[in-house]
Amino acid sequence: MATAADAELILKLYEMRREESLRKGRRFLVFEFQPTTLEELRAISRDAKSEHNPAWRQVLSYWEMAASLVLRGALDPDLFLDSNKEGILLYAKFHHFHAETEKQSGNRFMAHTAAMIDAYPAAKASYESFLKSFGVTKASA
Repeated sequence: MATAADAELILKLYEMRREESLRKGRRFLVFEFQPTTLEELRAISRDAKSEHNPAWRQVLSYWEMAASLVLRGALDPDLFLDSNKEGILLYAKFHHFHAETEKQSGNRFMAHTAAMIDAYPAAKASYESFLKSFGVTKASA
């Protein structure tokens, strides 16, 4: 059951999302960045000199931090998942590029978000819905 402290934390997370550089980064990753190959993705995600690399790191680390709060019990999962699905969207959008890398390294892409998808049916349903909207039929977090 969500508490008043959970509600306060949700509002703080929302305030953080309104910060201008995070807002621009979110807009870029959700709407503008449409890689079709792993190389196109890595040109942003791994090239520290890319103008969009800071957005990649800031946005993904923001959603990973939020998922970690849920996984560690600091934030009610139902309350969080009622209004925070963008991290799951980004996981669904980019995870398939990392599947082979994960097999080689043993490190999960967006590990906290992936664990949240594994742990909570509402997160899994959102993930599967996003995959469907992207035209992907196999859902494996």
